[in-house]
Amino acid sequence: MRESIRENIFVLQTGDLLAFSTLSPFGAQESGPKARKAIGDTFVVHYISCVTNRETRVALMPAFIAVPIVLPALALLALGLIPSRIANQRAGLFRQAVTGLVACQLVIVTLMAVFIASGISPTIAVEFKPLPTLFGIYYDGVAALMLAMVSAVGWVICRFSIRYLDGESGQGRYFRWTGFTIGAVSLLVVSGNLLMFFGCWVTTSLGLHQLLMHYGHRSAARRAAWTKFAISRLGDVALMGAIALIYSQFKTLNFSELFTLSKSVGDASPAMIWAGSLLVLGAITKSAQFPFHTWLPQTMETPTPVSALMHAGIVNAGGYLIIRTSPLLQMAPLALTGLAVVGAITACLGAVVMLTQTSVKKQLAYSTIAQMGFMMLQCGLGAFSAAMLHILAHSLYKAHAFLNSGNVMAQRTSTLATSSESQPVPWPKLAFASLAIVACFALAMATVGIDIAAKPGGLVLGAILCLALTHWVSQAIRISTDRMLIRVIATAAMICFVYAIGFLAVDKTIAASLPEGSVPTMAWLSGSIIAAGFAGMFLLQMRLSSRQTSPLLNRFYVHATNGFYLEKWEQRVFAPLAKN
Repeated sequence: MRESIRENIFVLQTGDLLAFSTLSPFGAQESGPKARKAIGDTFVVHYISCVTNRETRVALMPAFIAVPIVLPALALLALGLIPSRIANQRAGLFRQAVTGLVACQLVIVTLMAVFIASGISPTIAVEFKPLPTLFGIYYDGVAALMLAMVSAVGWVICRFSIRYLDGESGQGRYFRWTGFTIGAVSLLVVSGNLLMFFGCWVTTSLGLHQLLMHYGHRSAARRAAWTKFAISRLGDVALMGAIALIYSQFKTLNFSELFTLSKSVGDASPAMIWAGSLLVLGAITKSAQFPFHTWLPQTMETPTPVSALMHAGIVNAGGYLIIRTSPLLQMAPLALTGLAVVGAITACLGAVVMLTQTSVKKQLAYSTIAQMGFMMLQCGLGAFSAAMLHILAHSLYKAHAFLNSGNVMAQRTSTLATSSESQPVPWPKLAFASLAIVACFALAMATVGIDIAAKPGGLVLGAILCLALTHWVSQAIRISTDRMLIRVIATAAMICFVYAIGFLAVDKTIAASLPEGSVPTMAWLSGSIIAAGFAGMFLLQMRLSSRQTSPLLNRFYVHATNGFYLEKWEQRVFAPLAKN
């Protein structure tokens, strides 16, 4: 009898059973007088009270926590329903309301992210009846980090926009759609099911379209907005197809149920292979991947804060889709392999074209394309924690880069005075720097307890990071003494340790939401090809830095300056949309 009572109290505390009749060790028919006779009045009264209080906590606490997370986002969406005419008449009130709501959301989600990361708060999965399929919240480590980043970037952009757009007649309309877009992205991040995710996915695209049309009287702005609109609709169709196939396989769209069911699935069915491929297609259209990348460099006629919001926030939605659905994508390893290849091509293409651009905003745009390509490469290799860290770091950097773009020319002028890029790099020094960086990277990973060989894509991504740091150090070798070289290598070592600590923190926060041991098909083959491609990029960059010209290199430079003419081709394809 005593063991039975103790067992039922444990079940009660876990919140699995919420009715006294099911918890009573005597059964539903003996939970009254017979129970009192057997174990005493005092214990039964305490037992019932404990059940009642615990039932209330279990039923209400998740909803109580979820409401503050989504309330600011819902308010931002509601503000977006107010007509632009009224918003422009009350521009001051509108900008204060939007900025205040985003600031409130930032405070709430930052506290929740700390609770999630420290293990105080578990994963929150709430369905709001009577529409559980349409509206639900799934808030775990992945959502916590992403929502904190979106809120921080959104608040900074709103603050910057107050002065940037001060005096413009359309300021109220701008803040209306900025708040609407931030609210849509926020709800996308915490969506509890694929149907709500898709709705927020489309809503985010519509909000961004309105922001890109802020200067709608400019033909370039209209062309870029409608090109983006058309490509986004292709991604929408792919995502809809993936959702339909996933529902046919699992008979549910709820994330918590999908992730639980995916663990018990053995070999992937053809439906899931196609679903994974469609998810990847939807992601690469959203995150400006080859060959759907050309819309991003065209969006130069939009206000700078919109560019910052787009490059630091919205363009990450494709990567978030891949990380969010990674337990499902592990059943489609060929899709992940294809994603890795597309990401590598996009990263190399974006980096090459970026080096040839003379416009500051176009350089930043192709930089975003390259960075998103590298992030997709990480996802394709199964390194989802590294991809999440990349999203967070790139978002903060790119928001600062766009908002600070007005000072770029002055900074470049001061840099040119000390530049000596025409000097060749001594190979012995470069070899020494390379070995030192590899040793520092290995030491950093070992110090924090990360076995890089055991991580998906760890060796490939580690080699790419070491190549990037080696190129950075080579620039310092051209303009510095041996003593300065030691200081630069020490800085590179510090970067390795910061990266290792950041990776460890992110991995600990989101590990429970990721699939275990997800390695795409032909990982070593694709990894070798990718590593060779980045090694070629390194050698090309070294050749360009040496300023040694040749007819072949000159022709290549001209083609790269024009983005290998992909942008011109898509402009002709989507030009009728802009005219209409």
